[in-house]
Amino acid sequence: MANLHNQVAYWNSAGTTKSFGHPPEPSWWDQIDRHARLLDYGCGYGRLVGLLTEWGFENVEGVDSAAQLVARARKEQPDARFTVLDHAPLLPHADGSIDGVLLFAVLTCVVTDAGQRELITELHRVLRPGGFLHISDLCLQADQRNRTRYQEFAGRYGTYGVFETGDGAVCRHHTLDWLYDLLADFTLVATREIAVETMNGRPVVATQMLMSKP
Repeated sequence: MANLHNQVAYWNSAGTTKSFGHPPEPSWWDQIDRHARLLDYGCGYGRLVGLLTEWGFENVEGVDSAAQLVARARKEQPDARFTVLDHAPLLPHADGSIDGVLLFAVLTCVVTDAGQRELITELHRVLRPGGFLHISDLCLQADQRNRTRYQEFAGRYGTYGVFETGDGAVCRHHTLDWLYDLLADFTLVATREIAVETMNGRPVVATQMLMSKP
């Protein structure tokens, strides 16, 4: 069975070919200093790092545990900065040294409660007071296809909403109650729901949250 805290073998193989489509909400970034130190956790092939650079942000770093995805990021965004995490979710950054973190479609890939709590605790550590966390992820979907596979895999993984994809990943869709509990040490600033496509091209509804560290 895959390491459900960090499915690096998948992301270094089948995952290197995927495309990610969750867009950030531009209005949430309007008041952020273009010199702010930003971190894209689970940056994949660098899509968001490139976008933020286009928006004028000057200090953006992408980090990911999958070396092959980071290699792709460095090819596609040669002027950007990327770091491979050898001991994810631990970050080589000092306490309170980051102004903002993006966490896009990452929780869905960290299947266990314990793994998600460890990750959020680490992001909370590196964020400065007043720093922000911009999350985009998937809550439970209402369509029959997803409901069927939630039920199919609930017994195996012990959590309704966890399922296997056909190409070897294990993913998780969440309840809102769980996300609010997970993020209890942050203050909710804004939220929205948008239509996106999964990495396999399926239509889903994404939940986005802008959180602040008190």
